[in-house]
Amino acid sequence: MKYKALLVLSVGLLGVFAGQADDMSRDAIKDRIKPVGQIHVAGAQAQTAGASGPRSGADVFKASCFACHGTGVMGAPKTGDAAAWGDRIAQGMDTMLKHAIEGFNAMPPRGTCGNCSDDEIKAAIEHMIEGL
Repeated sequence: MKYKALLVLSVGLLGVFAGQADDMSRDAIKDRIKPVGQIHVAGAQAQTAGASGPRSGADVFKASCFACHGTGVMGAPKTGDAAAWGDRIAQGMDTMLKHAIEGFNAMPPRGTCGNCSDDEIKAAIEHMIEGL
């Protein structure tokens, strides 16, 4: 009796899995691997909705960079701290921009400004190191 129930269950599961395997169309695959949720950064929509052009480095800094670079969280170099920025500045703007865009150490790609252009990211860096 046990074996008969196990056999029926196995055949039933095999039928279910075989039915799913049949649908290998591009759309079906995309549907199966799509992300479960989306990331929402509070205030991001409101900021960009009214934007008529590129944001200034100061605006990007205030909205997206200050949380870490204003306080030094997780080793982020604080704005205006020449000692913390010295080695980074020595590597050159291209390297700093690459790290900011791609992410580096604890900093995620584009910091917390997923909708910033490369130019806006660069302007934010320039704002943070201005006067050093």
